[in-house]
Amino acid sequence: MRSGKPANVDEPDPAWPPGTIQIERIHGQDADIILQPRPTSDPNDPLNWVKWRKYLNYGLATFYALLSFAQVNASTPTWGPMEDELGFSAVLMNDTYAIGCGMLALGSFMLIPFALKYGLRPIYIISSAAQMGIMIWAARTMTGGDWWGVNSLQCWVGSLSETMVQMTVADVFFVHQRGLMNSIYVWVSNLGSSLAPVAAGFITSSQGWRWVWWYMAIFFGILLIAFIFGFEESKFDWSKASLVRRPAPLEASTANDDLGGATAATQISSDPEKQAQATSSVDESSLSMAVEIDSSIPRKTYWQMLSIATTTPGPMMVFARHAYQPFEILCTIPGVAYMSMVYAVLQAWQTVQVTAISTYMLDAPYNFDSTQIGLMNLAPFIGNTLGSLICGPLSDWLILRMAKKNNGIYEPEMRIWIFVPFIPFQIAGTFWFGYALQDGQSWLAIAWAWGLCGFGSAPILSIALTYMTDAYNEVIGDALVALTFSRNVLSTIFVFIMTPWVDAVGVANLFNTLGAISLAVLLVAFVVIWQGKTWRFGCAKRYRYFAARQFDPRPIDQHT
Repeated sequence: MRSGKPANVDEPDPAWPPGTIQIERIHGQDADIILQPRPTSDPNDPLNWVKWRKYLNYGLATFYALLSFAQVNASTPTWGPMEDELGFSAVLMNDTYAIGCGMLALGSFMLIPFALKYGLRPIYIISSAAQMGIMIWAARTMTGGDWWGVNSLQCWVGSLSETMVQMTVADVFFVHQRGLMNSIYVWVSNLGSSLAPVAAGFITSSQGWRWVWWYMAIFFGILLIAFIFGFEESKFDWSKASLVRRPAPLEASTANDDLGGATAATQISSDPEKQAQATSSVDESSLSMAVEIDSSIPRKTYWQMLSIATTTPGPMMVFARHAYQPFEILCTIPGVAYMSMVYAVLQAWQTVQVTAISTYMLDAPYNFDSTQIGLMNLAPFIGNTLGSLICGPLSDWLILRMAKKNNGIYEPEMRIWIFVPFIPFQIAGTFWFGYALQDGQSWLAIAWAWGLCGFGSAPILSIALTYMTDAYNEVIGDALVALTFSRNVLSTIFVFIMTPWVDAVGVANLFNTLGAISLAVLLVAFVVIWQGKTWRFGCAKRYRYFAARQFDPRPIDQHT
């Protein structure tokens, strides 16, 4: 465990602030990818796992996120039938949804310290079991008190999905792979948010609203079993292993396929078409440098891989400070503060849109039933899918392209260029959505507007997550908790005030205000592109202080 005192290090170099790394080694017109973070020589290092092990862990983590987002958002098509059967009011449904948003903000602060202390595996297992139990409670709801309890606990536990998946990505994937992985996460989370209401609408119409929650309980039960027998802990004590410094070149045919996920460098042709192909399938290149593994270190057996917990030693004060340290990071590191604001604004507006659809399209001129309310969620799903398909591969390709032109040096701000073209779609969709809903325009107009928002927001959310992971890798757990807190606090506020706000100014003016706020926040991206590196240098000492207070994060070797 590292000392809790500020690290005694040399003065930070303005050219190499935290987050700036050498990601390519230039050879004339070609370049080799340098693996960041540096893998160790230990075969049990998650960075050295065979590809299928990485994808299995990541797949289970994203399935967890899918179900967590689904169980939060599946409730909206059931509101009408629940009100009819149990006598619940629209105010009760809106308020319980808002309190759920509030618990989403608190959950990570209270639960992520356990993941940092004991590892991700036990928290994934325990939280999956808890959510299965909560879904059974939801299916047996009889009173308003039941519904308050269900919404509070399901969101409190479900908030982990907004943090732990990125921690998994940071554990097992390299910098040049994270853009795609985070794009997949954003797409999967939107899949749960968007398609769960569609399925819930059909289930409610055909089998009754209680079966929505019985199905969720069944899926969480399947996930629980998969986590127990298939999810391997990615927490790794890198300090006890030797970093790989100068891997020996090997032909791809002789490279150890078990280490397919950790090829240390890949030749990139100067031909743009070939370069794009190479960067999209780095591990399959015919010219690679394989990581040298220490064969004297035994590989873990299957049952060793599935140990319940991986505990980091340290006093309880070290554990407890992770409940308040995210606030300090949020308030003192500009990059974390800005990306948290971006994420919070876009996700909060999505929550407001879901609530508005579920509230106002039940009435004339639409008079939608639960199935139709659910089907409306196909629009943002299609938009998110298209945005993610573009952003994921393009993000990782672009940073390698730009780093090559920058003598192999990668700056996290390079990724932000990706989300700039998507800003107009997000803003236009927000304005259009408000006017279409207020004026009683065709449901197709509302769907198109909502789809535009989804197309614009998915890449921006993905880049915000990836920027934080790359720029603040050593404090990523606390930084993501800060981001999740910001997002859910803003969602809670706006869901609570939406109804009186609409009564006062109308739906269109509500979304005009939201669009204006979005535009103001997103335009700051140009300032971050311009001054982001300066900000990272300015808070370098503060960043290293927080990094020294973590549960042994893996450092990134900035220049190799």
